[in-house]
Amino acid sequence: MRFATPYLILISVCCFGCEEAQPTSPLQVEATPTEAVSVPQTDVKNTTKPNVMPKFNPLTPEEALVILDKGTERPGVGEYTTKKDPGTYICRQCNAPLYHSESKFESHCGWPSFDDKIAGAVDRHTDADGRRIEIVCHNCGGHLGHVFEGEQFTPKNTRHCVNSISMRFVPQGEELPPMIQAESD
Repeated sequence: MRFATPYLILISVCCFGCEEAQPTSPLQVEATPTEAVSVPQTDVKNTTKPNVMPKFNPLTPEEALVILDKGTERPGVGEYTTKKDPGTYICRQCNAPLYHSESKFESHCGWPSFDDKIAGAVDRHTDADGRRIEIVCHNCGGHLGHVFEGEQFTPKNTRHCVNSISMRFVPQGEELPPMIQAESD
């Protein structure tokens, strides 16, 4: 009995002490005046433009991995690596015309190769590795591949090595789909 009394006191203090702090319902929590937070009243006018992504073409997970995450498809598996038909290659994400088939050549590297781009269609950036030059769609910034110079494959001495998955091919004579414009700041 001598040891039971301290335990009973401890249990009753815990039970009654905690009961006061418990809300009557899980959804009813009242703040005491000392817990209240003062929020200054300000003009709620939104002066910034909402960050809205343009509605580009939907991408499969594989396309997104290359176009958005700057991945690379395996060599030799792309649908356009050996294609020789006349037409235009457009960005899979935004439909921007990128390359004409007349600029395509066989480099035997495992990816479609072009020695020229449509004027203003492709931008160049130093790649994350610091050695290569990444090429992206000028309109949407989607990753296309890399550009190499000095290989002597063509008289233009340039090779745009492009992932097939970053493009769509529109045969000559078919109307190009409308380009989806990226929203400007």
